[in-house]
This record gives sequence, C-alpha cells and structure tokens, in this order.
Amino acid sequence: MNEKQQTISKSVSVTGVGLHTGVVATMTFVPAAANHGYKFQRVDLPDQPIVDADVDNVVDLSRGTTIEQNGARIHTVEHTLAALVGLQIDNVLIQLDGPEPPIMDGSSINFVDALLDAGIEEQNAYRNYFEVPEYVHYKNAETELVALPLSDYRLTVMVDYNSTVISSQHASLNDITLFKDDIAKCRTFVFLHELEALYKQNLIKGGDVTNAIVIVDRDVRDGELDHLSQLLNKPKVSVDKSKGILNNVDLHYPNEMARHKLLDLIGDLALIGRPIKAQILAARPGHAANVALAKKIKKLIKSGKGNIPQYDPNKAPIFDIKQIGELLAHRYPFQMIDKIIALDENSVVGVKNVTINEQFFLGHFPGNPVMPGVLQLEAMAQTGGILVLTSVPDPDNYWSYLIGIDACRFRRSVVPGDTVIFKCEFTSPMKRGIVKMSGRGYVAGQLVCEADMIASLVKKK
Repeated sequence: MNEKQQTISKSVSVTGVGLHTGVVATMTFVPAAANHGYKFQRVDLPDQPIVDADVDNVVDLSRGTTIEQNGARIHTVEHTLAALVGLQIDNVLIQLDGPEPPIMDGSSINFVDALLDAGIEEQNAYRNYFEVPEYVHYKNAETELVALPLSDYRLTVMVDYNSTVISSQHASLNDITLFKDDIAKCRTFVFLHELEALYKQNLIKGGDVTNAIVIVDRDVRDGELDHLSQLLNKPKVSVDKSKGILNNVDLHYPNEMARHKLLDLIGDLALIGRPIKAQILAARPGHAANVALAKKIKKLIKSGKGNIPQYDPNKAPIFDIKQIGELLAHRYPFQMIDKIIALDENSVVGVKNVTINEQFFLGHFPGNPVMPGVLQLEAMAQTGGILVLTSVPDPDNYWSYLIGIDACRFRRSVVPGDTVIFKCEFTSPMKRGIVKMSGRGYVAGQLVCEADMIASLVKKK
C-alpha cells in the first residue's frame, strides 16, 4: 500500500446516463490538495454546493448509495468511489452537472481508465490510515459483515441467492493494487423478477442490457420479452437458457457477481472518510449493511480507540526542525517539537525527543529527572500552533497564541529517553481567529498528558 497521498495530474471527464435517474450527466475528476479527500460538487445547481463523501451524509440506500449535503443530492456514488480507492487516489473534487454519476457499463472500469489517463501524482503528505483496533461486527437477518485488525486492506465477499443460475460465490481482494485487473470491470446485476418492481419504484430509468447483467432465474412467458424490450428501450431482447443471462451477455468471470459486490463494498466503505487497514469479511453484503459497518468504524474513529498516532522514524517528516522554525516564533531552548509527522485539515501529530541534555533537567528534580508538566503542555501547544497556522494560506503573516487551557491532566512521568507523540485536533471551527483544540501526548502508546486548548490567530503588524 502506498504511504503517500495521491491526486490526479489533470482534470478528466466521463459522460453518460445515470442508472436510476436516467439523466445524462458529465462527471469531471479535478485534482485536489493533500488532505482534501473525496468531495462531490453539483455544478448544475445554484452556488454549486459541495457534498462530502461521508457516511453521515447517506440519505437513501435503494439499490445504490445516495448522499446529500447543502441541499444537493448525489445518487449511486459507490462505483465512482471504488475506482478512486482501487487506484489509491486520496484527493479529488468530483464535479457533476446532474444528480448521478454515469453508470457506463455498470462497473468502475471506465472511471479507472479515465483516471489513469489523467495520471496519478504523489503528494507531500502521508496517508492518515485508521487501523481497525478490534473486532467490529454488523449482522441482520440476511447479512453479516466483520472488520478485523490487520496491517493491510483485504476484503472477502460471499454471496448466495438461492438461485439455480447463481450458486454460492466467493471473491477476495488481498492486494488493493490488483483492483484494476481483478475487480474494476465487474458489472452490476439484477434478477429478471426484480426489473418490473424497480421500474414501478421509479428506479433504473437509465438501465438497459448494456449497463447491467440481467439474470434470468425463471421461465419467461410468451410476450414477456416484448414487454422487456419496451422497458429497456431495446428493439429486441433474448435469453440464452444455457447461460441464464438476458441478451447473451458474456461474463468476465464465473464469479463476476461476487466480485461486483466486493466493488460495491469498497465504494461504500470509502464513506468512512479515511483509508483503513483491516480484514473485511462479508456474507451476502448490500448497501445498507455496508453503510452500517462504515458507520460503526467511523464511530470507533471518533471514540479515539485505535487512534493513537504511530511513529516510524524511517519515514520522512512532513516538517523537519528547520521547517518548524520557519512556522513558529520559538527558538532554542524553547522550540519544543522536533518533527511533524502527520498533518491534515483537522489534526496534527508532532514528535518530541526527550534527552538528558535538556536545560531544564539541571534544576528540575536533580537526581530524578522528570519533564515538567508545563513544558509538556508547551510542546503540545506548539504542535497545535502548527495546525492553526497551516489552516490559513499565508501563515507567515500571523502569530499563534495559546489563550486558554482546560481539563489538563498529567497521567505519568516523562523522563529522558522518552519519545513523546503529541496529537492535536480541532474541536470547533475557527471563528474570528479563535479556535478550540484537544491535545494528547503519548509515550510508547500510553497516554501521558492531555488538555483542551484555545488558540488565537493574530495578524502581524
């Protein structure tokens, strides 16, 4: 798995009809800055509202995943998001001049080809992976999904429709780099007996035999094929009984249906909002179950479990000590942070190496050196100052001041030889230059200090 964030090198567009709305739309993938994530934009609506690809914005799961925010709705986002995750592209603005991405052939391959044609560009920021720390389980009467801890991203899907045409099928993806070759071209499918009901529900207005596999799981009555031809806007449809597929479509794989369910699962889990590391096991998954699991994982992220920042000294930092000095006004011996190893629009992670050479050890508990709590707090505040300053486009023109502290606790001693990892996160949007943050410090995965802080961003005179 690539550790650096990625975007595309240039904008690229695809055009086609939406599966459920039947509206022809052009979808344009636009390069985005590091830590932008996936966002849709309805350019056909007044003010061109943005819709974050976030599980909290899911509003409908009728044969697809629909999200809504700021008065704008985007239907059937899963195939688009699966293509982005499958190519390990992290930051893209997805502009749409209609309510739904084009269904194309019912898979993700056209999106994958367009994105590869645009080119993939590495960015100067590390991915903010969430490693699932514990067993996460979702189950209903027909479906069961599990996320297990793993230092990679792997998915296994089983489907069983109790059909004479589709027996039990399994599909796995053990390496995300194989998505393009093994999963991307697997098409959506529907059973013949479902078609009429879907049309009556005002769905699949853009569906035809070119963008979905229609599985014929029963005998077709006289005259029914003519009726299907009218529904699908085709002059003629036929059935090859040996294949059980409408219009003699050739399958890409014997288990194409299970592979497409895996594609949907990848797209729906993208709505967690962060790349994850986990083993996902899914029995008879569907959009509702996928989203339910995504919500459970996002709740786990919000709880802070498994969210202890990891420090790999072999990785290049986001900011080294010189770059930190260019942002902060502090200098030796009061510059307390050695590295910034993670940074996004809402959080920052800094590293402080504590050594016996620190000046304060000369007079603080001689013979029993302990890092003063106030200096732990100062190091945390400097880490948060980086987050505050990088939230504006011209940080050189501002000072960042700590103006408030609350709920401060010191959990254990910090001594020479410790490496303290500080993580600060915004807890409220900035208003009039004032912002609230929560901060925590860890040594070897153990919490050593924490505090809520208020910072002020003041323009230099």
